[in-house]
Amino acid sequence: MPLTFEQEFLKIITPIYAVLIAIEILASHFGGKKYYTWRDTLFNVGLSSLNALIDVSFRVIYIVIFYYFLQFRWIDWQPSWVYWLALLVCQDICFYFLHYTEHRSRFFWAVHVTHHSSEKFNLTVGFRSSVFEPLYRFVFFLPLIFLGFQPADIILMYSITQVYGILIHTQFIHKLGFLEYILVTPSHHRVHHASNVPYLDKNIGMVFIFWDKLFGTFQAENAPEPTKYGLTHQIKNQHFLTVLLHEWWAIGQDVSQKNLTWRERWAYIFGRPGWSHDGSRQTTQELQAKSGTQQNSN
Repeated sequence: MPLTFEQEFLKIITPIYAVLIAIEILASHFGGKKYYTWRDTLFNVGLSSLNALIDVSFRVIYIVIFYYFLQFRWIDWQPSWVYWLALLVCQDICFYFLHYTEHRSRFFWAVHVTHHSSEKFNLTVGFRSSVFEPLYRFVFFLPLIFLGFQPADIILMYSITQVYGILIHTQFIHKLGFLEYILVTPSHHRVHHASNVPYLDKNIGMVFIFWDKLFGTFQAENAPEPTKYGLTHQIKNQHFLTVLLHEWWAIGQDVSQKNLTWRERWAYIFGRPGWSHDGSRQTTQELQAKSGTQQNSN
């Protein structure tokens, strides 16, 4: 039933997306904002389509895995609003650790970097997917199975929270008052997509911002310089395959260097993005330490 509902839900939300994107494009054009380009928008659609294809193709496998582990669940829930609220909160923290891992391990960053590679920030960037993420995302949601949540319900809830996660990719909504203390707002998510050093790897949550405040990854939108979107080192060759695979190629080049130890090769694959054995590059933490960046939780 929830999987059928998910399909119906997507049928309803898709035209809403289209209308909102059209409104934002018109507002951007007539307001002289230049938030959109045709090339960037087409890349966003292409990456989203490829992600959806992989997700649908792989779904049977991870659903079977979910149902296998469901026999080891610790809790048996009765259907109620408490069940759905608990699923929302528990899935959101699972997503936080998935997203945190994608920013802290280069192997996973190589997948996730596509989502951050746009120099624009608009609703279609929300569709600029981490293309290969469906191949491992389910592992981070396995704790939900042990907590007794049904696989179909987990998939449905993820679809619902994804809608919210897409809608916060906008520059037309500013601060939202008291909601800034509870939810991940467009203001918070603009920080997440910025390449300004104080903003790197901040505001990682999907729905609730208090995970970031709890685990020390929160940063308010208040940098003195204008927000710059994209990567700290932008992709020079803007072709679809380059956007999709450039970090994997870079990993291959780093690992194939001569006279590296196995520990150094491992660090180039699974260590923090920006790490280098000779100090020629810097991680986010090193960049922020060098600039004297302090976390701002105001």
